[in-house]
Amino acid sequence: MSTTAINVEKFIDEGKVTPYQWVIVGLCFLVAMLDGIDTASMGFVAPSLMTDWHISRVAFGPVMSAALLGFALGAMVVGPFADRVGRRKILLLSVLIFGFFNASCAFAQSPTQLMVLRLLTGIGLGTAIPAAATLLSEYVPTRVRAFLVTVMFAGFALGSGLAGGIASVLLGQYGWRGVLLAGGALPLLSLPLLFWLLPESARFLAVNGRDSNEIAKLLKRVCNTDFSANTSFISQEHRLTATKIPVQLLFGDGYAFGTMLLWASCFMGLLILYLITGWLPTLITDAGYTVQEAAKITAMFQIGSIPGALIVGFLMVRTESSRVVAAAYFFGAIAIFSLGASMLNSGWLPAQVAIAGFFIGGAQTGLNALAPAFYPTQARATGVSWMNGIGRGGAIVGSLVGGLLLSLGWQFGAVFAALAMPAMLAAVAVVLSRYASRSIVRGAVPYPN
Repeated sequence: MSTTAINVEKFIDEGKVTPYQWVIVGLCFLVAMLDGIDTASMGFVAPSLMTDWHISRVAFGPVMSAALLGFALGAMVVGPFADRVGRRKILLLSVLIFGFFNASCAFAQSPTQLMVLRLLTGIGLGTAIPAAATLLSEYVPTRVRAFLVTVMFAGFALGSGLAGGIASVLLGQYGWRGVLLAGGALPLLSLPLLFWLLPESARFLAVNGRDSNEIAKLLKRVCNTDFSANTSFISQEHRLTATKIPVQLLFGDGYAFGTMLLWASCFMGLLILYLITGWLPTLITDAGYTVQEAAKITAMFQIGSIPGALIVGFLMVRTESSRVVAAAYFFGAIAIFSLGASMLNSGWLPAQVAIAGFFIGGAQTGLNALAPAFYPTQARATGVSWMNGIGRGGAIVGSLVGGLLLSLGWQFGAVFAALAMPAMLAAVAVVLSRYASRSIVRGAVPYPN
């Protein structure tokens, strides 16, 4: 009997979005939400923790940035293994790591212990998001990929916002230890569900020449399609050779310039996000608000990010993606500058924080939807991981600079006026990345329109 060859990419692109593909969207959304809770939790407990341990903001800076350093290490060292051993294995491992070590943070007895535990937590956090984004992007049609990936990243914004709600509820009765323990327990409780329902990427298996029966079972489960016994599965992309590591592809075949621009955009965007989420509660507390009020106001930034992410994703599938993301960064710069010019005792403060989150959060989420489509399957997890790893350098800078500026006496308005500049630079880098994509060799996965 003759063998029927099915191109996995084409098969997924031409099909409808099935109920099980929506399950995958939901599971990746869950991972992003849990990642957001654990990432943002330290910013919300910082005021209470510094008071409890009698340490200064400058001394607490390394604790704040430890998870970010771990995030960079996880993204750049562990993340690329998803291009070798599979997306699912790395994703499950990362959830286990960040859940266990974040829960362990609740039992830290000194700033040094907490810094080490946050570093280990960050390794898991840095691996989870790139692996989830890669897996999801390979299981949904190209025509809706940008939107569904932004839906997934809206989970991170929701989780960061929920962290504020969790902190406002638990801080009064259980203190900062209760907040961190709850943030770590949730990922661990979700692991059985992820293990049961999350599939490996069929595109990854096809590119790596895995058994056709294994791929057929996966696609039957996910796409609700039966295949004959003599069906084989192929990919339009070449398998990565053993002598060529995925990182090399980030700088070959015309990808180098675009890679650098994506890194620059991610660096600037995360500098803004982490300075705001890490130090805004302290800035607001200094203005006379209670810790609980500061947590709720800061949570508005992430809450505003959710509709921002969804609207940016919606527009990305209907017009040129890079222009949408660049515009979001541009308007985010204006919103941040306007927030800095406002009065802290204004009743509009929560709304202004939400508007800034709408644009900056939407832009950062859109950027994460651009990256998976920029790289081929054999280097996609590496490309997304390294962009996020390099971007965490901006997050580290934001965390450290926030404490330094406050110790130097910078006021609320001055800090936010300065943050408008990196938002503008991120917008420029995204615009230039569109032109960089034109140098990619024929046969690579096309840059999203």
